[in-house]
Amino acid sequence: KMEEFLNLTQLKTSLKEAILLDYYTAGFWWAKEMNFSLIQFSRFMDLLNVVWENLRGKRMTLGENLKELERAMTGVGETESEERSLFDLNSFSIEQAKAIIDYLVISFFKHYKAYEYLFHIRREEPVISNE
Repeated sequence: KMEEFLNLTQLKTSLKEAILLDYYTAGFWWAKEMNFSLIQFSRFMDLLNVVWENLRGKRMTLGENLKELERAMTGVGETESEERSLFDLNSFSIEQAKAIIDYLVISFFKHYKAYEYLFHIRREEPVISNE
């Protein structure tokens, strides 16, 4: 179902799509294990999308993306931008916010350089089969 929701059409041959599916699926199950309410669940998934799009779409460096996460989590420097308005710290307890930060560090920021390479460095040989 996550594959359909994310509109992944080349999952068997695209490492990028496989990583995206793994990223969002792992986040989904982690949030479920945290027993987040529906609103918390939605805001957490929005946050996952924001940090991912900062890397993939906006090509932010690790430092820039961490600053954006800090602003989102603390509410400092809020503007009218959609990204910051999606995430409301008031819907999470301090313990939950710390757990979210820990989760993002372990699942996303720890592998940031590899993700940058995968999404922004052109490889010479295209993958043409499952092998």
